[in-house]
Amino acid sequence: MIGNKIARFFKYFFIYVLLIIFIIPFFLMINNSFKTTQQFIESPFSLPEKIDFSNYVNAFKKMNFLDGFVNSITITLISVALILLTASMAAYFLVRIKWKVNKIIFAILVASMIVPFQAVMIPLVSIYGNLKLLNNKWILIFMYMGFGQAFAVFIFHGFIKNIPIEMEEAVLIDGGNKLQSFFKVVLPLLTPVMVTVLILDILWIWNDYLLPSLVLLSPVQKTLPLSTYSFFQTYSVDYAPLMAGIVLTILPVLIGYIFAQKQIIKGVVQGAIK
Repeated sequence: MIGNKIARFFKYFFIYVLLIIFIIPFFLMINNSFKTTQQFIESPFSLPEKIDFSNYVNAFKKMNFLDGFVNSITITLISVALILLTASMAAYFLVRIKWKVNKIIFAILVASMIVPFQAVMIPLVSIYGNLKLLNNKWILIFMYMGFGQAFAVFIFHGFIKNIPIEMEEAVLIDGGNKLQSFFKVVLPLLTPVMVTVLILDILWIWNDYLLPSLVLLSPVQKTLPLSTYSFFQTYSVDYAPLMAGIVLTILPVLIGYIFAQKQIIKGVVQGAIK
């Protein structure tokens, strides 16, 4: 009994230490968002002298927050929806249609996950630039859909393999086809694993800076992460408003998680059980 109590103590102690390590950067970011830039540089670890929201007001205006928010939410939601739909259908096709070429296609998709974006970045921008297809949020959505396929197909593929084919036979016996079988039987069963892919892709696309910076050239097309660059001057950085701008950038995702946390946790737990 004493050994179990000691083990439990160290387990929770380790968990709380990790929690503190993860919270410290967020605390410093919020803490410094209420200071002036001079105070931030002189004492970044001290508490602010007073709670002043002027940095948030300035950041809201300088970032053109509303336009950036609309661009970010549009790109993120449409990209994630297309990734979930197309990847789940592709995975279903690769699992259920017993073609030899499907194994090759799946192997290529899995292998593509080890290719870093930086390796294709310059050719990608060069080709789309020559075709005059840059500075368009729909092209960015198309790129996100392409780059997000491999991981999503890999996750869905493993999940669909464990779904008994007998569950789909009832639809086929009633005169349905493979497409109806997918939407009526398989897709509802994919809900738990879809939540996992949904969370990872939202965080990836919402916070991404590199790809939008290469594709979206016009100021009116900027996403929220791109808008934070407005605090960087030629020879200096306005750190305090920058901290406020970063807080405003992560706030929509945080609020969304707070309202949807029950569904997210339920989906993740169901996916882990299955």
